Amino acid sequence: MAALLAATPLLVILVGMGLLRRSAVIAGLMGLTVAVVLSVTVFHLENAAVSDEFTASFGVIAEAVHSTATILWIILPALAIYEFQRQAGAIDRIRDTLAALADDRRIQAILIAWFFGLFMEGAAGFGTPVALAAPLLVGLGYAPVRAVALALLGHAAGVSFGAVGTPVLAQVEVTGLSARDVAMRTAALHAVAGPVLLLLMVRLAGKGRLTRSDLGWAGFAALCFLAPSLALAFLAGPELPTLGGALIGTAVFVLVLRRRRESPNLNLRPLLPDLAPYLFILLLVLVTRLIPSLQGSLSGFALSWTFAEAFRGSFQPLYHPGTMLFLGLFLGALVTRRGGLIGGAMAAALQRLLPVALALLVMLTLSRLMVHSGMIGTLAVAAAGVGPAWPLVAPLIGVLGTFITGSATASNILFSELQLSTASSLSLPPATMAAAQSFGAAIGNVVAPHNIIAGSATVGLAGREGDILRLTARPCIIYAGIGGAIILVTQL
Repeated sequence: MAALLAATPLLVILVGMGLLRRSAVIAGLMGLTVAVVLSVTVFHLENAAVSDEFTASFGVIAEAVHSTATILWIILPALAIYEFQRQAGAIDRIRDTLAALADDRRIQAILIAWFFGLFMEGAAGFGTPVALAAPLLVGLGYAPVRAVALALLGHAAGVSFGAVGTPVLAQVEVTGLSARDVAMRTAALHAVAGPVLLLLMVRLAGKGRLTRSDLGWAGFAALCFLAPSLALAFLAGPELPTLGGALIGTAVFVLVLRRRRESPNLNLRPLLPDLAPYLFILLLVLVTRLIPSLQGSLSGFALSWTFAEAFRGSFQPLYHPGTMLFLGLFLGALVTRRGGLIGGAMAAALQRLLPVALALLVMLTLSRLMVHSGMIGTLAVAAAGVGPAWPLVAPLIGVLGTFITGSATASNILFSELQLSTASSLSLPPATMAAAQSFGAAIGNVVAPHNIIAGSATVGLAGREGDILRLTARPCIIYAGIGGAIILVTQL
């Protein structure tokens, strides 16, 4: 009975977003209201942390506001870079160049849905890969339903590290785990399962069975992205696996494609100014993470606070990935002489930031309240009843979170504490179970109603969302199952 009550706020969000079609803010507020009532009537928030209920409530809000601010420090520059590049025409030029490299349907899908989708996921996230890739695929002759499904599947392997690592960094913010440990394990799961996802996408992209050529190009494309993505996760942490993996992978794949398929002799050098902000970000993150003396100096400066001995937070302004993003934007604008676009880009980013900020604040407040009131602990005890089979279930929890919220970041905020509490009860490695959560949250993007509806809108579909879901549900289940099996067998 206690576990059912503890799950009620999450069930309210599921019903609010999944059935009633309410926004993340409205559904989150509904769930938060239920959690507040339960925290003072059943779970007794005041006994969980401090002796005074008002003090405990203030501490929960303080932690939520702090976590929201640190995450927004990543999201704001990521959105500003996207707006800057859009206004400069850079995104269109990058996309059109890739589309012109091949006339084979399945290779076009690899270039646009896989590489371009992953690149946009790493650079911006928040729905931009599907919004940009799906219309282009339709323009190349794909049916709208198939185009949206391809765009959804193509970027999913990079969602864990989308928007320069935001989902994992949000997860680390609420759990206190090592960012690099979680990133390495999450990237390892994607590295093993990713080729299967790409093969399923390539099979969907054309008619008939996969030929030997299709298998070869798909395998090579998977290697081009997943190998540098895994290496960057091990070297630098969660900020670069998707963005850096997509940049390096696209360059290698395009180089080989042009030589082997006699693609048009396109001049790619003019794209360098368009890539400048991303190249600066790649350089800044690698330098600040790989040079020990610089890393120590930057990370050693932290702004920390503690309240009532039970609530705390810390912020490293010089080492934070958001700071690297701002620097990459300004340096890119300076070098390319496009500084005049920064003001408009920041204004557009701030306008898009408000609904994101509200949704984050609501979800983080709910998360911290459920942790400090003992609801997450109660759910973890119940989840531990699954026993040794929990690693198989863990990625599905991430899928469920993204299905509910439409966001891998929100899924990680909602369920990471549950994954860690369950891991503790079953003596499982905490970083591994956090990786299982992040892995599942990523593939959950392909079945999340919010993402399907948004993608459908970009290609003029209405009432065909179920057709898209039928194309993406099976790959989602297969991918989550592979991740769960890997964890069960190896526990990373």
